[in-house]
Formats: sequence, structure tokens, C-alpha cells
Amino acid sequence: MSSMMKMWISFASMGFMFVSILIIFLSRYKLNNKILKFTTALIAYLLMISGGLMMIYIVFSGPTGV
Repeated sequence: MSSMMKMWISFASMGFMFVSILIIFLSRYKLNNKILKFTTALIAYLLMISGGLMMIYIVFSGPTGV
């Protein structure tokens, strides 16, 4: 995999993690509806897990040969 592709994957991973932090904040402190609160928290945690897995893949796939 090229270094540019790894860069974009890592940016997407950081974006997923940032968005999940915002959604978790929204879910915990701003929403009152239980179903909406659960749905947004579920989406946020799925984004956090997928972002973490993508970051683990990028870190452990090693350096790219340029």
C-alpha cells in the first residue's frame, strides 16, 4: 500500500474518532429521548471502534518502501 493511501486512511481514522467524541458528548449531555440517546451512542461507539481498528492497521502494517 502506498504511503499516500496510508495517510488518507489515518486521516479518516482520526476523523472518525473526533466525530465520535462529538456524538458521545451530544448523546450524554444534550439529548433527553432514550431511544435517540441510545442510537447516537451506538453510532459513536461504532465509529470509535472502526477508527481504532484502522489506526491499529496503519501502525502495525509497517513503513512503506518509497
